[in-house]
Amino acid sequence: MAEDRKGFKIKDDKLGEVKIADEVIAIIAGLAATEIEGVSSMAGNITNELVSRLGMKNLSRGIRVEVEEGIVNVKVALNIAYGYSIPDVSSKVQERVKNAVENMTGLEVSGVNVRIASVDMGKNK
Repeated sequence: MAEDRKGFKIKDDKLGEVKIADEVIAIIAGLAATEIEGVSSMAGNITNELVSRLGMKNLSRGIRVEVEEGIVNVKVALNIAYGYSIPDVSSKVQERVKNAVENMTGLEVSGVNVRIASVDMGKNK
């Protein structure tokens, strides 16, 4: 699987090639992370309610994706709602992001590193 500036090639055969832009992987990871109860939002990002109005590109904020030879490493920075267990929420985010990226792209995820950027005092358990 080759990587270039325009995306990550996941298929190249007689029918043509398929490339996935790194931002697409970041959006998948962002959507997966914000589905977890206790995640208030992505760090430096808007909340899920506004995504539909402003577009999906905003959801990739707070996500870094590194792909090397078809292996993906994801870094997620998020805001957690007050009252939730950071280890529990982080573990669920790691699992959900890994599964979502692998299932949707066919790429292998080597790791999902979570950084809690802040605690949102507005959302309680």
